Amino acid sequence: MKRVKGGEEGSISPSSESPPEASKKVRKQTSEESEAQAVVSESTECDWARLPQELLLHILQYLPLLDRAYASQVCRGWNQAFHMPELWRCFEFELNQPASSYLKATHPDLIKQIIKRHSNHLQYVSFKVDSSTESAEAACDILSQLVNCSLKTLGLISTARPSFMEVQKSHFISALTVVFVNSKSLSSLKIDDTPVDDPSLKVLVANNSDTLKLLKMSSCPHVSPAGILCVADQCHGLRELALNYHLLSDELLLALSSEKHVHLEHLRIDVVSENPGQHFHTIKKSSWDAMVKHSPKFNLVMYFFLYEDEFGPFFNEEIPVTHLYFGRSVSKEVLGRVGLHCPRLVELVVCANGLRPLDEELIRIAKHCTQLSAIGLGECEVSCSAFVEFVKMCGRRLSQLSIMEEVLIPDHKYTLDEIHWEVSKHLGRVWFPDMMPTW
Repeated sequence: MKRVKGGEEGSISPSSESPPEASKKVRKQTSEESEAQAVVSESTECDWARLPQELLLHILQYLPLLDRAYASQVCRGWNQAFHMPELWRCFEFELNQPASSYLKATHPDLIKQIIKRHSNHLQYVSFKVDSSTESAEAACDILSQLVNCSLKTLGLISTARPSFMEVQKSHFISALTVVFVNSKSLSSLKIDDTPVDDPSLKVLVANNSDTLKLLKMSSCPHVSPAGILCVADQCHGLRELALNYHLLSDELLLALSSEKHVHLEHLRIDVVSENPGQHFHTIKKSSWDAMVKHSPKFNLVMYFFLYEDEFGPFFNEEIPVTHLYFGRSVSKEVLGRVGLHCPRLVELVVCANGLRPLDEELIRIAKHCTQLSAIGLGECEVSCSAFVEFVKMCGRRLSQLSIMEEVLIPDHKYTLDEIHWEVSKHLGRVWFPDMMPTW
C-alpha cells in the first residue's frame, strides 16, 4: 500500500493549496461574513421599526413627555404610536412662568397639538399651576377649548398660593362650565381653592349626577350650604366628599343619610379659622347619629386649624370622627373631651399642645377610643410612665406610633434609654422615638 506524506491517502493539506486558490477562498469567506453582518444589522433595524404596537405603547407610557416627543421622531411607526389615543387618556398640564417658578412647564406648542388632535381622547386630566395669575388664566383658556372631550376626572392644583382665586370669576366659571356640560361622565372632581359657585354646581349636577363619586372643594368661598346640598340631593353615587366646615349643616348630613342616597365612604371636613375669634356653628348629635346609621363604616376626617379659644362648639357631644388632625396648638381640655366623645377614633395627630403634660388625656383616649391604631405627637409633653401605660392599654393594635423624642419626659420609672425597650415589648416590634415628625 502506498503511503502519502503528511497524512492519510486522499487528504489535502492546507499547504498543498496554490496561492491563488487560497486567496480566492479568503476573499469568499470575508464576503460571506460581511453579508452576514449586514443581514444581522438590517434585521436589528427592522426589529426596532416593527416593534409590536402594544409593547411600544407600554414603553411610551413610562417615558416623560419630552422623551416621548423625541422618540416619535425615530420613525413613522413610532410617530403613529405617539399619537395613539391610549397615550392621551391621562395627562397633566404643568403651567408655570419661567420668571417665577423653577418647575418644568408643558410646552405651548405641545398644548396646541393636544387640543387640536387629542382633546377628544382626554379622560383623566389635571392642571398643576404655580402661584402666578397668568398660569391660572392659561389653565382656564385650555379648559374652555375642551369642547369635544368627555372627562372622567378633573383636578385643579395650585402648587403655592391659590392662584385660581386671582382669576376673574366669570372667566373661571365659563371655562369650568364647558367641561361640566360636555363631559357627561365626570366621576372625580378636585377644585379646592377656586371661585366655583352655586350656579356652576347646578350645571355639574345636571350633567354628571349619575357618575360623580368624588368631590373635593375645600376653601371655595362662593359656594353656600344650599349649593353643596344640591349636590348631595342629586348625586346619589357620591362616595367621597371634602369641604369646609362652614358648608357642613344638619340638613346636609340628613340628605346624605336619606334612603335614596348611596352610602358615603369618606367625609373630609377642614375646620379653618380665617380670623382670631371666629364663630363656628354646632352640628347636632342626632344628625351625626343618622349619618352613622345610614353609613356605619364611613370615615369622618377632620382637620382643625383653630386658635385655642375657638374650640368651644366642638367635642361637647359624641361625634363619629375617625381621623383627627390638630394643625395648631390644642389645649388639654379639648384633648380630654376628645377622649370622652370620639369612640370611633382611629388616628390622632397633635402637632402642638404646650408645656403641660398630657398624661391624663392620653390615658383617657386609650381607655375610651378602643379603635385607635395610629397616633402622632409633636410639640407636646408626656411622662415616660404615662406613655408606657398608654401603649400597654392600646397594645399591638397601634400600627403607627410617631412620637418625637422631645415629647417624652424621663421620670422615676423610665429614662429615655430604657423606654424604647418597654414600648417595644408591648408593641411586639422594635420601636424608637422619632427624631423629626413623620406625619
